[in-house]
Amino acid sequence: MISLVLAAALLTPCDAPYEAIKAKDGTVAASEFKDAVAVNIRPELRSRLAPIVAAIRYAENGRAGREYGILHPRVKPTYRSQAGWCAATVQKGYDRWVKAGRPGDFITHLGSRYCPLDDPRDKNGLNKHWVKNVTKFAANFGYDNK
Repeated sequence: MISLVLAAALLTPCDAPYEAIKAKDGTVAASEFKDAVAVNIRPELRSRLAPIVAAIRYAENGRAGREYGILHPRVKPTYRSQAGWCAATVQKGYDRWVKAGRPGDFITHLGSRYCPLDDPRDKNGLNKHWVKNVTKFAANFGYDNK
């Protein structure tokens, strides 16, 4: 996995998230990822937020139908649906963060909703690692935390 992350980091910021998903999940999934980002993230924010969506995929590392860790009952158990809900959640989280005056780090802000520490479904206490892992992967995929 280190070589995948390194390869993604060497690409242009726009290509790195797509290539990271392609390396992890294949060409079809990468195409679905790209579509999910295009449909759910505003054009001017795609290069900033796509690395976070890809990072969530790596951090969640879910099985088929749960790749992005989306547990909402209305999400279909498909890669495209998971990627779309994730991208939409990232966009909405970003909008809330900006509206709140950009308090603290965006990934930390997003994590409080996407993967809350007090989630009763987190039986093994793994949510505490989410912000650190997403931050690390996002940086490798071209995210600039400024």
